[in-house]
Amino acid sequence: MAAIVAATALCGLGADGAQALTAKPKAATAAAKPEAGGTGPTLVGQFGIWGAYTASPNGKKVCFALAKPSSSKTNPPNRPRDPSYAFISTRPAEKVVNEISVMIGYQIKPGTDSILEVGGARFPMYAQGDGLWIKNAAEEERLVEALRKGADAVVKATSAKGTETTDVFSLKGLAQALDRVAQDCR
Repeated sequence: MAAIVAATALCGLGADGAQALTAKPKAATAAAKPEAGGTGPTLVGQFGIWGAYTASPNGKKVCFALAKPSSSKTNPPNRPRDPSYAFISTRPAEKVVNEISVMIGYQIKPGTDSILEVGGARFPMYAQGDGLWIKNAAEEERLVEALRKGADAVVKATSAKGTETTDVFSLKGLAQALDRVAQDCR
């Protein structure tokens, strides 16, 4: 459930969208009908560590591929943090396709650069709260192609308290998850 809350926040759905996606059924009879604000996320396929999801918060379709890191480390070691997630979202009503974001699990230190590395290429990321997005939106398509072809993506960031974090995301299954997202979110 935490992954879905993270995804809704970073997919641009805000608190209302997150609430619509994570709303608990009011009763057994109510569970058969969607909430007035839309429907919660549905896993439509699992591809390696990547899940493909669809949802309709407030009646607007959203699709996303979501994964947890295959490994994480902090410096200093063993620092507590919330879970980290990478995801790529599509929101047809907003004409957004394959928007890459990472929920890093802590507030990012203002003024520091975060980096997403894949296949020898480095993509600077900007931070907002505990989320990361690509700095140069014109490079997003190139980043998606690199992610489709790569083996691993490495995300490096520094917390507001100075903890350096490196998360490694396996990309095995990502291409298939993105294909499923594209199929379900036309």
